Amino acid sequence: NIQDLHSQFSERDQRRRFILETLRQQGKLDEKLQQSIKQAQSKAELEDLYAPFKKRRKTKADMAREKGLEKLAQLIIAQPRQGNPQREAERYVNTSKGVNDAQTALAGARDIVAENLASDPENRTFVRQVLATHGRITSKAKAKAENTEQFKDYLQFSERIQRIPSYRYLALCRGEQLGALQIGFDIDFERTLQQFLRKQRYFARSPFGDAFRAASEDALKRLLFPAAQRLIRNQLKERADVEAIEVFQKNVEALLLSPPLGALAVLGIDPGIRTGCKCAMVNKQGALVDYKTLFLLDKRKDPGPQLLQLIKKHKATAIAIGNGTGGRESLAVVKRIITQAQLSHVKVVSVNEAGASIYSASEVAREELPEVDLTVRGAVSIARRLQDPLAELVKLPPKSIGVGQYQHDVDQKMLEKSLYQVVEKCVNRVGVELSTASPSLLSYVAGIGPKMAKSIIEYRQTVGFSSRQELKKVKGLGAKSFQQCSGFLRLSGASNPLDASGVHPERYALVRKMAKDMRCTVDKLVGNKQMIASIPLRQYTSMEVGMATLKDICHELEKPGRDPRDNFESIEFAAGVNEVSDLQVGMELNGIVTNVTHFGAFVDIGVHQDGLVHISQLADRYVQSPHDVVQPGQSIRVRVLEVDARRKRISLTAKGMQK
Repeated sequence: NIQDLHSQFSERDQRRRFILETLRQQGKLDEKLQQSIKQAQSKAELEDLYAPFKKRRKTKADMAREKGLEKLAQLIIAQPRQGNPQREAERYVNTSKGVNDAQTALAGARDIVAENLASDPENRTFVRQVLATHGRITSKAKAKAENTEQFKDYLQFSERIQRIPSYRYLALCRGEQLGALQIGFDIDFERTLQQFLRKQRYFARSPFGDAFRAASEDALKRLLFPAAQRLIRNQLKERADVEAIEVFQKNVEALLLSPPLGALAVLGIDPGIRTGCKCAMVNKQGALVDYKTLFLLDKRKDPGPQLLQLIKKHKATAIAIGNGTGGRESLAVVKRIITQAQLSHVKVVSVNEAGASIYSASEVAREELPEVDLTVRGAVSIARRLQDPLAELVKLPPKSIGVGQYQHDVDQKMLEKSLYQVVEKCVNRVGVELSTASPSLLSYVAGIGPKMAKSIIEYRQTVGFSSRQELKKVKGLGAKSFQQCSGFLRLSGASNPLDASGVHPERYALVRKMAKDMRCTVDKLVGNKQMIASIPLRQYTSMEVGMATLKDICHELEKPGRDPRDNFESIEFAAGVNEVSDLQVGMELNGIVTNVTHFGAFVDIGVHQDGLVHISQLADRYVQSPHDVVQPGQSIRVRVLEVDARRKRISLTAKGMQK
């Protein structure tokens, strides 16, 4: 948040400096204007102040000024109590300049008045605030649009601008972008005009009052409202982008921190109906050791013997099956084979395969599995996701993980930056095993990056690491990089037990002093909860080390290198429920949360179509945000409320279902 605010303020101040310098060069920067620009708190205020001086295309008012109608416009603005507009306008008739009669002169003068009113920063702010506070945003089907079915809720839509949720505004934007919807704004124009006239000190009894009113109406309709609408739409989009990205960040974080199965041999299956299921066997380190194509869904063949041969040959502990097309059916077949073979120790788990095809064709996959077909790479990725979701998902572009809300409609640069921060946060929170980590995983460690990750891998392959201190021998890894990265890297089996923990090397001396004061070695202190609990922490506080740091160190000493992620648990989908047509209202089912949005959570209940638990149905209490209750990857018990097979919509409730 601090970074984002700093960036916003920097952009604002950069724009402020540009405006001041531009006006100074134009000779239009007086003391009052300079003070106003310096005191402006937002970019919108700055743009309002700068608007009258911007270079722009020739306007109707510019042309009227060229015809010598400026003084007539000033007379209309003054609204004198006496005078005759017709006679005054006749004085400006000049056929050589295109002013053929008094009406043309008055029309030109009104254009100047309208532009003067629209250029006033206070007027621009007033109209923007009125529209934002009292206006409504509307949408309807665009003329001759054909693809309106998915936007049926927005074909006759109207909502207060102040209250429209971000996800609904993004839906409107998508409809507009696809040519299905036309977005507009609605406001009580007459009431706004009256307020605007009072603000301008409109004098209705002046002979020039009608001309001033007409110019004011024109300023509102033609200039002020369109400008306010553009700015409000930009603000709505910025807010919607931020909120949508926040949802995406939380979902990606939850998936990255999903409980890992651990370093066990896993068989990954990428389901396929026509071309068969690609089966890839990976060992406990995640290396591919065998692969085959099995026709699990072909009823004419028995895939059991071949599947069991793979499992037994490589001593598979678990089978990970992608949840795409054919996934549910493949899951049922594999479970039947495992049950009949009495291999109850082998877990069969449905795994979210979003983005696996993108990984398969990526440069990372080509480097890791150069001799293997794309389809087999997908099965390998599915197996590794079960072993360690974080280590595998970091190989994907974060927005390909498939848990966003309108991720293709938001600012892509902002999305990419935000998701990089989330991945970096998760990787560093869990920690990285230096002896086995992939380049993708290492590149997210603080202070390393892709280039340095390759250097570390090269050193590991040629020399190897026996301690954290050896990182300093890696080419290009200086003292600052070591300081940043070393606390997040773990080295199991090192001679110094602290190298396998989250204790930073800067604090090794402090831990040695603690051990010495407790009359033991560091080896004996690590893991000894009773001894660690008796350490008088306060005597080790200093200007550099506070109680919070000392408590963190003790937690690490208790369980060195502990994984902050939960323990792995698999769930069972209901038997016999494979299609939407199998669902009945009132059914109680197990499910896995696949996506969380502002309005609820989508849940996989094993029928190829995720059901929606609306925010109002997530708990027996009021829920302010769905993320307070659920997160992607979480198992959940739900009940079916409604099934719309034609529109493929399933409504679920979690009320009264959770322990």
